[in-house]
Amino acid sequence: MSKIGILPLMGLIVACTPQDVPPPSRSAQFETYPTRLFDTFEVGCDGPGEDFRRVGNRLFECTELLPPETTAFLILNYDGYPQDLPKSVMRLTSTKNSGGYRVDAELYFNVPRQNAPDIQVPVESEQLDKALTALYRAMGGAPS
Repeated sequence: MSKIGILPLMGLIVACTPQDVPPPSRSAQFETYPTRLFDTFEVGCDGPGEDFRRVGNRLFECTELLPPETTAFLILNYDGYPQDLPKSVMRLTSTKNSGGYRVDAELYFNVPRQNAPDIQVPVESEQLDKALTALYRAMGGAPS
């Protein structure tokens, strides 16, 4: 999912939350299957260069092409293959447990290489973590 595309939407949610919120988290617990969360995630992944993929009811992924400077940086620094460009990946994974469903988010740059496995470069972002926490809460989840 586009960091640029989803963050304004999430920014609105962040602005409306109380100030006594728990620390940011990329995980949350839901009592019931969070259909609305996954539907929102899919709708938010419809911009230029974005591609949504759903693997059953467990894994949801949004990939996006990157700006030229970021693409070049990743190719040069991680031995990327220029004929298969790096992309940003946001993945939501749901796992059924005794309390309902746990949702975990991952954000990374996927860098394809010609003669080796792809490299996944993790993206750390406090702003994204705060936005995810707010989104989870707005959708009825308890960030953990």
